Amino acid sequence: MRAPRLLATAVLVLAVAACSNDTKADPTTVTLVTHESFVVSKEVLADFQKKSGLTVKILRSGDAGALVNKAVLSKGNPQGDVLFGVDNTFLSRAVDAGIFTAYEPRNLQNVPAALKADTDGKVAPVDYGDVCVNYDKAYYAKKGLQPPASYADLLKPVYKDQLVVENPATSSPGLAFLLGSVATYGDTGWKDYWTRLKANGALVVDGWEEAYQQRFTVGSQGKGNRPLVVSYASSPPAEVVYAEKKPAHAPSGVATNTCFRQIEYAGLLDGAKNPSGGKKLLDFLLSAEFQKDMPLQMFVYPSVTGTPLPAEFTKYAATPEKPLTLPAADITKNRDAWIDAWTNAVLR
Repeated sequence: MRAPRLLATAVLVLAVAACSNDTKADPTTVTLVTHESFVVSKEVLADFQKKSGLTVKILRSGDAGALVNKAVLSKGNPQGDVLFGVDNTFLSRAVDAGIFTAYEPRNLQNVPAALKADTDGKVAPVDYGDVCVNYDKAYYAKKGLQPPASYADLLKPVYKDQLVVENPATSSPGLAFLLGSVATYGDTGWKDYWTRLKANGALVVDGWEEAYQQRFTVGSQGKGNRPLVVSYASSPPAEVVYAEKKPAHAPSGVATNTCFRQIEYAGLLDGAKNPSGGKKLLDFLLSAEFQKDMPLQMFVYPSVTGTPLPAEFTKYAATPEKPLTLPAADITKNRDAWIDAWTNAVLR
């Protein structure tokens, strides 16, 4: 889930290794291919390495879309042993390309069926979160206005020139927001929605970092001029945790009726040079230690039922009662066509 976790600047820097079949496999080293937002506590990773006898190398490969594209291009000769970070909006592309080999990690039986994908055991759900419109509380309080609560509200003249969204062709949250509009208005109505949203001044940027940290009035510390942004339901706790001076309340709120559910998966890469180590690493991603560590590292919800959440997360994160979803088969069938149609309607 591409993400408020990008707010984490003090990330663990590990060796990056690009592997090829011309090099001799090292049974004591396992490589995790993941997105730029991956973060794990130094102590948690060190404990796994000590217990397993493995050295974990992390290869970061852009956002979820770039991650999948690179993995598909290196099919059969993967850059690592395990891929983590493909979400439900891109999962079919990865699975259909045959980049994974089946493995059932320990603790998978404790993951709810609703999070699991019908992929014959090729991937395991590690976390989930919700892409939603976030709003600047202080902006709307000062204006004496209620913030928007739904997709339909964003079309109202009172919110003209206030929203910044990410391009679904280049951004995971941007794609999730597009899919949310399809789930809301159907295959015959979503394009008209975007035409009207564009007319109401929605600004499109390439990715989350620009949208949130440069354009959004909260994330940019007032340097931006957009009080509405497509981000995550877990952005508010990230704002509190990483603030130099901890505020009593999160400065942004979440329009929970705009939320689209994202699920992130991990899988053993076909052709992995250390499949045994890869399986241990997948076990680790669903372990109690890693799952408990995730919420305040990557600002996502753990997939394993019963994992305790930190107080900062439960206090400030928004929880939509009925997040928007689409059947995986619909995303698989229509994703590329929807992106093309969106591009024609919004950017041309």
